Amino acid sequence: MRALYVVLTYLLAPLVIAMEGWKALWNPEYRGRLGQRLGFIAPPPVPGGLWVHAVSVGEVQAAVGLIRALNQRFPGLPVVLTTVTPTGAQRARALFGESVRHCYLPYDLPGSVRRFLDSVQPRVAIILETEIWPTLYNALGGRGIPLVIASARLSTRSVDRYRRMASLFRETLSHGIVIGAQTAADAERFRAIGATAGRVQVTGNVKFDLEIPAATVDEGRAFRSRWAAGRPTWIAGSTHEGEEEAALAAHALVRERHRDALLILVPRHPQRFEAVRALLRRRGLAFAQRSSGAGPGAGDAVYLVDTLGELQLFYAAADVAFVGGSLVPVGGHNLLEPAVLGLPMLSGPHTQNAADVAELLQRSGALRIVLSRDDLARRVNDWFDDPQTARADGTCGLQAVAQSRGAVDRLVAMIVPLLSSPGG
Repeated sequence: MRALYVVLTYLLAPLVIAMEGWKALWNPEYRGRLGQRLGFIAPPPVPGGLWVHAVSVGEVQAAVGLIRALNQRFPGLPVVLTTVTPTGAQRARALFGESVRHCYLPYDLPGSVRRFLDSVQPRVAIILETEIWPTLYNALGGRGIPLVIASARLSTRSVDRYRRMASLFRETLSHGIVIGAQTAADAERFRAIGATAGRVQVTGNVKFDLEIPAATVDEGRAFRSRWAAGRPTWIAGSTHEGEEEAALAAHALVRERHRDALLILVPRHPQRFEAVRALLRRRGLAFAQRSSGAGPGAGDAVYLVDTLGELQLFYAAADVAFVGGSLVPVGGHNLLEPAVLGLPMLSGPHTQNAADVAELLQRSGALRIVLSRDDLARRVNDWFDDPQTARADGTCGLQAVAQSRGAVDRLVAMIVPLLSSPGG
């Protein structure tokens, strides 16, 4: 089965590479990374360190606490962090600077994987959540490099798909892989597709251990105090096409009741910034934009954050948060960022990317699901009308997150023996 998989990946490789080239035509962030995706890492990192893979922004953010905890236990340990998306790469650079080496994950081709591992030579590999790459996992096993799948999750639908390729994934998961599953149900699903029972533990979701730097919180609150003191302020974060229109329509309704209300609008992807500016102009809205260096004036209804890596700062500047990717079928973005700031939150119905987090925050009363622009406006107005209830609901979410922490400590306990052993 693995041989068939390798043949199929080689057959698909030209199409994938062509798609990479196509993306590079309209998104500069995709340019210059093909070599790394083929396994060419220059200059090579310091060998014998830790390799952490975090596919995109949310996983990179989740990796922060784990990497820092391991650095405390092993000072000077070299760390390589890989991502798949350019936005993940940008977030990695913003969070770690030069202290962590970033590069892109190689394609799951034997040559690409071999070149990558020859360059990185990690003592231990950690993959966040669930990225199952048969060729990569087989190569790690063949080299005796311990692999930890951290904060691992597996949906029922994925189990059914993997079972149809049972022999491939049983082999893939048989190389001494250690799995730290988010829930008992996830652990059982990994066992069902071939993971060694004794190497699967329930460690929880590392994303609950998110810590927003105090300096970021202070900067957000200073922004609010300087530019929007006394104005009811809500944020629409990580929005996708279609959600800006809904947020602006809702904001018009909010301003019928709260005439000085401010919307902080943060599109998810930088290539859409200009399209969102054009939308604001078509609607005739007075707005300021972050890239200009100015804050919102008293006459501005909207503040457009057309910069990268500042979402947490602006969550800290708001009273209410709408988290995007949820009114459109994307699956929802990180609800924990506003939750750890004690904000009451709104989301569309599409929360499958972190259904357990959404369910927890709904049960706590901190999260309300909205289905339309009218529903969005009504919920924002409810919390603006009653700030005391808004603060209480947000505090309930903060407490629910606090009770779910601890995954980082449990994962560190799994990883330390691997880094300390002679083989590691």
